[in-house]
Amino acid sequence: MLKVNDEVYKYYFYFIQERMNIFWNKYELKKQPWTNDIILKENKFTNVYRASDRISQYLIKNIIYDNLDSFNEKDILFRILIFKIFNKVETWEYLENKIGPISIDNFNISEVNTLLTERMHQLPIYNNAYMMTGTHSKYNYLTYKHEKWLQMVMDEIVKEKIFEKILSAKSLDRVYFLLRERSFIGDFLAYQYTIDLNYSPVIDFDENSFVKAGIGSIRGIKKCFNTLGNSSFEDAIRYTHDNFEFYQQKYGFTEFINLFGRQPTLIDIQNCFCETDKYLRVKMPELQVDNIRIKQKYKVGKPSFNLFFPPKWNINNQIQNTCIQQNTKVLTLF
Repeated sequence: MLKVNDEVYKYYFYFIQERMNIFWNKYELKKQPWTNDIILKENKFTNVYRASDRISQYLIKNIIYDNLDSFNEKDILFRILIFKIFNKVETWEYLENKIGPISIDNFNISEVNTLLTERMHQLPIYNNAYMMTGTHSKYNYLTYKHEKWLQMVMDEIVKEKIFEKILSAKSLDRVYFLLRERSFIGDFLAYQYTIDLNYSPVIDFDENSFVKAGIGSIRGIKKCFNTLGNSSFEDAIRYTHDNFEFYQQKYGFTEFINLFGRQPTLIDIQNCFCETDKYLRVKMPELQVDNIRIKQKYKVGKPSFNLFFPPKWNINNQIQNTCIQQNTKVLTLF
C-alpha cells in the first residue's frame, strides 16, 4: 500500500506551485526576482508542464507544425525522432541549412554523418539534458555515437516500417513498446520520444493513459513515499495525479494556476518528481538518494520565444486572449 511521507511530499506540491508562479511572472513580464526561493533562483529547473520547456516548444512549433503540409505522416515522425536524438536546436538548424528540410527521402546518412562529424569537432552536437548512449555490438563497426544512432534509425525504424506500425497503433503504450524494442532506446527515452511523437497531429492518445517513471522521478518518489508496498513507481505517479487537488488542499498550496485550463498530465507529474528530487537535494540534503547535488545553475539571457502548443489541446486561443502584450498577441518566455 502506498504511504506518503508528509514532511517531504508537501515539497512536491510546493515546488509545482512556486515553479508555476515563476512561469506566470515571466508571462506577465514582471521584473526579477520572479521568486523569493533561493533554491529556485539559483538552480535550473524545468517547467511544471513539459511542453512549456524551450526544447519542447521549438519541437512543437518549428519542427512539427511549421510547414506541416509539406511532409507526410512518416516524415513528421521521422523529423521528430531525428531532432530528439540530438535534442539541440543548433544541431537541427545546422543540418537543415546544409541539406534542406529534413525528410526520409532527402536524408542521406553518409552526408549527414560527415556533416555531424565535422560539427562535433567544433561545437557540441548533443544537448546535455539526456545522457545518450551508443553501445551495441551490432553497430561496433561505426566510430561515432551519431553514426550508430542514425544507422539504427534507418535499419531498425525506417526499413522495419516502425513508423507505419506507430501510425496504426491503438494505444500510447503500444507506441512506447515499439520504440523500446530498438537498439539504444531504453525505458526513459522510449517514453520521452512517445510523448514527443504524440504532440504531432498524426497520432493522438490521452497523455494520462500511460506513464513510465524515469530514474530522476524514481529518486523523487523514493523521497516522497515512505513505502510503495506492492505498488510500482508508475502507480505512485498515477496516485499523485488522481489525488492532486486533495494534497494541494491538505498542504495549503491552493494558489496553483494551471496552463490555460489544462491540468498537469502523467508526463508532467512524472517530470515534477524528478525536479522535486533536485530541489530536495538542497532543501533536505539528508535525504540522499544517489545524486547529491544539482548540476546546472540557472542562467538568464536566452532569447525569448512565442508559446505554442499542439492545436489539438485547444489552448492556443487562451494565450492570444490573455496575453498582456496587446500589440503582438503572443506570450514570450525567457
